Amino acid sequence: MHYVYLIQNDVTYEIYIGTTSNLRKRLDEHNAKGKKFTTRKNGKWLYIYVELYRSKKDAVNREQKLKRHAKGKYELLKRLSSSLLEPKIGEGRS
Repeated sequence: MHYVYLIQNDVTYEIYIGTTSNLRKRLDEHNAKGKKFTTRKNGKWLYIYVELYRSKKDAVNREQKLKRHAKGKYELLKRLSSSLLEPKIGEGRS
């Protein structure tokens, strides 16, 4: 199984969208305080939203659409407004 996920940092409120086949491992990598783009010295990344796909290709296509098409990301964030740590539609990284 493959997942498209949206995570949010509990201190900076930044948003990141990605894909993985192992949700637990991927979140651990985001929170490892390493040198990756999505690691932060402050705060912890938390899952806000996850979609499940049988096909890796479908998951990657969905991730790319969310990242490249502002309207798709905006609509998703609007739909998740009560789930976000601090609703910031249109802000944050993806």
